Amino acid sequence: QVQLVESGGGLVQAGGSLRLSCVASGRTFSSAAMGWFRQAPGKEREFVADIRWSIGISYYADSVKGRFTISRDNAKNTVYLQMDSLKPEDTAVYYCAADINPTGIRAPTSYNYWGQGTQVTVSS
Repeated sequence: QVQLVESGGGLVQAGGSLRLSCVASGRTFSSAAMGWFRQAPGKEREFVADIRWSIGISYYADSVKGRFTISRDNAKNTVYLQMDSLKPEDTAVYYCAADINPTGIRAPTSYNYWGQGTQVTVSS
């Protein structure tokens, strides 16, 4: 089992920044992909970004490219999502997830473990 715990959400004005953290514990997989997803009220959960634990290659959704940065600290088993130039449309619950056998399909169904989510609210 893998446990994921997110933190760092909150309320911020448009143009501001937040950094989310996701700490992984339990059994970990060096080949896993760690992803961030988000879900706004009335909308489906959508992919935001992911990173491979072992090699650090990252991938972003077009909607956040150039504004968000995903990184990881292997020694701390922690993945971060630095969010800059935030927009009201970034408002959502953000979830950390782990895909233990990544295939490049960045859909929620590809991910095996999920955190509880952290709320991000961007005011205009």
